[in-house]
Amino acid sequence: MQADGYPDVTVAALEVAASKSTRYDVAVNGAAAAVAAASPVQIVPVVAEGLQAPPATAGVDNVSPFAFGDFSWLNGSPRNHAPAFDTKFFTPDIRFDAHYMADFNHPADHTIVGSTESFRSGEFQLEQVSFGGDFHWENVRARFLSMMGLFATTTPRNDASASVGQWDLRGAYRYLSEANAGYHFDVDHGLNIDAGIFVSYIGLFSYYNYDNWTYQPSYVSSNTPWFFNGLRIQYFPTNTLKIEPWIINGWQSYGRFNSHLGFGGQILWMPSESLKLVFNNYGVGQDNLGLPNTTRMHTDDSIEVRYFNSAENGKGLSKMAFSITLDAGCQSGGGLHCTGGPNRSAFMGWMLYNRFWLDHDRYAVTVGGGAMTNPGRYLTLLPPINGADAVSGSPYFTESPGDHAYQWDTTLNLQYMPKEWITWWAEAGYRHSDVPYFAGTGGVTPPGGNNGAPQFYACNSGGSAGTSDLTQAASACSSAGGVWFPDLVKQEFKLSAGVLVKF
Repeated sequence: MQADGYPDVTVAALEVAASKSTRYDVAVNGAAAAVAAASPVQIVPVVAEGLQAPPATAGVDNVSPFAFGDFSWLNGSPRNHAPAFDTKFFTPDIRFDAHYMADFNHPADHTIVGSTESFRSGEFQLEQVSFGGDFHWENVRARFLSMMGLFATTTPRNDASASVGQWDLRGAYRYLSEANAGYHFDVDHGLNIDAGIFVSYIGLFSYYNYDNWTYQPSYVSSNTPWFFNGLRIQYFPTNTLKIEPWIINGWQSYGRFNSHLGFGGQILWMPSESLKLVFNNYGVGQDNLGLPNTTRMHTDDSIEVRYFNSAENGKGLSKMAFSITLDAGCQSGGGLHCTGGPNRSAFMGWMLYNRFWLDHDRYAVTVGGGAMTNPGRYLTLLPPINGADAVSGSPYFTESPGDHAYQWDTTLNLQYMPKEWITWWAEAGYRHSDVPYFAGTGGVTPPGGNNGAPQFYACNSGGSAGTSDLTQAASACSSAGGVWFPDLVKQEFKLSAGVLVKF
């Protein structure tokens, strides 16, 4: 069949990455599977070929972007080689994510702090239940994916833009992880223009845990955006290169904080099946509530290399790969400075992971971790003390100019993948902070539960002190047992396990 001007490839392959998007928008494995089914040729690249464009091999699609290879090994991209079901009009995407986590700090309120994947300790929980997919007909495109489970509550709480103006943006969007539509133009190897909510590309790991080498990513990924709301343009000058500008409301924000939109973009280059380089940049956006003259900029750059690929793919070691991510950014204006001074507001971080596949790729072991330093804490996730979120803030963990935060972590993950559609996993992770940050045994919930005023200190009776000034709070709580404080500690060790399904 023919569609969108490309010969003899499925519509799924023609959606040129964006319709099969994960956080990196590179899920082109359906196209790779179509190629593999049509030809017995097995491509086994080596590192020395890493900078060479793929040859025009018989049976290999060298027209559709990234369809020349099997990229199911990538961190941040699903490992399905073909959709379970597909039509000319619709390609479904169904995801399920359930887990059990045990924090060795044993928080009394079962709350895990400082993560975008780990939220409750000592319980079975549903992280994500999503359904939707890609619609494609006569060059018109649309993607929709619902978001239910913990993600529907935890992701919006980190967005303060919803407090600007009316109409409850969090309520409007919390059950959507992706919802965008646009048009595909037959220009060079493809040009897509889409508007709506689309997944971001900062931090290497995918929004969706099924796609990732580990369950809990390091801070560079957790503390940078999962989604953008705006306009996305994807241009593919060759089948190995994507250039993608963004015009968006701001830094993972449903609305616009101040007078400036945010601008950014991605350059993705995958010259061979064994190498991926991605460069993300963001700037101009004024992404702080109450700071209209402060501008943010950020760069996030990653490389992934598959340095071993067994031709036999036997019972022993079958693949090895690593990923490296480096981040840097800052805020300036409105009294904040990128370098030096008491009002420094900056971010630097890195993460490194190495993965080993065994026994026909049925098992995988990943080890890695990373670190970040974030003076001003503008990207440090706010602990949900007394129900605090990005709008309310908290006097117990301030995010003022000059407040320091240095954190690092390490992770060991084991995955069992008996079928392409399911992953059983177990993980051990340790995280450390130079300031008290993680939930300790006492937890982060006041006596009697959240009192509805997270912006103020709480009393030991459970009521609000009505002030964020500690001296005044001590006076207000003098007859109520004094000021209550959350139990924050500097380290966390947890074990977790779960199941991930994607169709």
